[in-house]
Amino acid sequence: MALGARLLLGLALLAALIAVVLQLYRLRKPRLWTLEELSVYNGTDEGLPILLGILGSVFDVTKGRSHYGPGGGYHHFSGRDASRAFVSGNFTGDGLTDSLQGLSSMEVNSIVDWRKFYVERYIFAGKIVGRYYDSEGNPTKYLKGVEMKAKRGAQLLEKQKREEDKIPSCNSKWSEAEGGEVWCDTGYPRLVRRPGDIALTGQVSQRCACFQDGELGRPGLVVYEGCDYHSTSCIVK
Repeated sequence: MALGARLLLGLALLAALIAVVLQLYRLRKPRLWTLEELSVYNGTDEGLPILLGILGSVFDVTKGRSHYGPGGGYHHFSGRDASRAFVSGNFTGDGLTDSLQGLSSMEVNSIVDWRKFYVERYIFAGKIVGRYYDSEGNPTKYLKGVEMKAKRGAQLLEKQKREEDKIPSCNSKWSEAEGGEVWCDTGYPRLVRRPGDIALTGQVSQRCACFQDGELGRPGLVVYEGCDYHSTSCIVK
């Protein structure tokens, strides 16, 4: 091959390499996205990175291709902002949405924690123009409201934890063969409401806690069905 031809071939290869590098740089550099643009980067094209959105922030999760690519357990998050699904577990249809309407403060706080997970482990690739960021990349009122709600959820969780630390939880075990059992090293097992759950989840739940003999008259304590009043252990059905 003549020197001129080899030179032209070399220049062509160099130009192609530069084009690839520029393309990768463009994709790696944080930018503003539309949902339509983001949908292309869902892992079905192996020549493109895999991106996902959460609360309007975009992350490059290509290094987790086995999880986020086709057939992976988290593929439903790729190429879209499916923030709601991080806590709802609904990975189909309307469940794959960025709307958090109707979620509790605890659920919203959990989604914000998931965003922190991606910030710490993956490359930030930009913001989605829409619900969470405007056309200039500034946070919307919706995002500010979400973050305030998450903060309230975190505060309520901490308050509930402090209250529950004052009364020790029961020990517990469960097996398919023998069923469940709760017991107290000191005191007696009782079911007690967790009032903080009303604000956190919109529902009331109960936990097993150990109370001393002089505390058993407190209102709201429930003896396990079939368990003696002064038994230190109870079978859970």
